[in-house]
Amino acid sequence: MELISLNKDFTISKLKTTDNININQVFTFFSKTDEEISLVCETKYVPEDALETEHGWKCFKISGVLDFGLVGIIAKISSVLAKNNISVFVISTYNTDYIFVKEETYNKVTLILSENGYRIVNI
Repeated sequence: MELISLNKDFTISKLKTTDNININQVFTFFSKTDEEISLVCETKYVPEDALETEHGWKCFKISGVLDFGLVGIIAKISSVLAKNNISVFVISTYNTDYIFVKEETYNKVTLILSENGYRIVNI
């Protein structure tokens, strides 16, 4: 399986409102529930009024469009990383999944995934 390493710095934030989310940026993920508004975007686009932020994330995108019937893709990747004490933050979209890891683990993650049969493509 091919994973695309996005050459960007990401931040995960908690927001009070959606007013300052710039949805025109290429990588902007936000969700709203009864308890919170969360935003994942490039660090340089985090709204100034964010309530909480967690900087220092890197992202791998699963290449291609995934069928909704596929089973275990995220489970396999996260299991390989969990065995190496690496946590992940995952976002699923209609087409594919995005796996976020802390910046300080990025090189180790790339090596581990490569050793486990994943092809890493840098863009």
